[in-house]
Amino acid sequence: MTRRVLIIAHPGRPDLQELVGVVAKLMREAGLDPVVPAPTALRGIFGDDISVADTQVPALGCELVCVLGGDGTILRGAELARETDTPLLGVNFGHVGFLAEAEKEDLAVTVERISAEDYRVEDRMTLDVVVRSGSDIVAQSWALNEVTVEKAARERVLELILEIDGRPLSTWGCDGVVMATPTGSTAYAFSAGGPVVWPDVQATLLVPLSAHALFARPLVVAPDSQVAVELVPGIRGRGVMWCDGARPVDLPDGARVEVTRGDRPVRLVRLSEAPFTDRLVEKFDLSVEGWRGGRRRT
Repeated sequence: MTRRVLIIAHPGRPDLQELVGVVAKLMREAGLDPVVPAPTALRGIFGDDISVADTQVPALGCELVCVLGGDGTILRGAELARETDTPLLGVNFGHVGFLAEAEKEDLAVTVERISAEDYRVEDRMTLDVVVRSGSDIVAQSWALNEVTVEKAARERVLELILEIDGRPLSTWGCDGVVMATPTGSTAYAFSAGGPVVWPDVQATLLVPLSAHALFARPLVVAPDSQVAVELVPGIRGRGVMWCDGARPVDLPDGARVEVTRGDRPVRLVRLSEAPFTDRLVEKFDLSVEGWRGGRRRT
């Protein structure tokens, strides 16, 4: 039985494109069948040596999606993996690489682990989003990390009304709001002052961006809460919605952005059994000097 693995690399980094050939060779030697998306510059580099994935659904028939890059590239890979429920493995060639499970120095070992099926798969909560203008649906999308509503022009603020479970909570004059999953709590939401939420906690985070209001603290709501953000009509500030820092949607005056728990998770490959605390310490280079651990009392 053919064991296909879809390889994705940052398209703007020639060094990673070249590295795909190395990874593909390792995979073939391990009995795997590496493929790349089409159209792709990678095929121009390696000719017919690497097979091309399905042109409509690249992850179709693949055992794994293996991404070489940073969190941004991994998020783009998640778009392909999610539509077929294919597990996603990130190899970090970026900076922090919170979504990555392996580091670039461990490529050979990582391929061995894939070949031996020595990994586990962890479902991560996603968010579904619908944008409405009156009775019309303007756009629909989803996010693994976060959905953001932001001002489109620097000189204007947005007037937003936040709604939770069908009830208005507060109005903010602000730069925007981040609506994040626990996976995204260490990304944009964290930079905006939100809490870090362990990935096995099911919740939705709401983090205002530079809000001018008395009640403008980050909020954590139930995963099945219905969250909506309405742009106050008649205000001259223009808004734009982003999903995982991509797929922008210009928001019309008075638009309503509805965010709910996603119907389909993203399946992340895990190679390590280390707790999330260790990941935080490693990725953020946190100081733990002097820790002696819990002492048994006698």
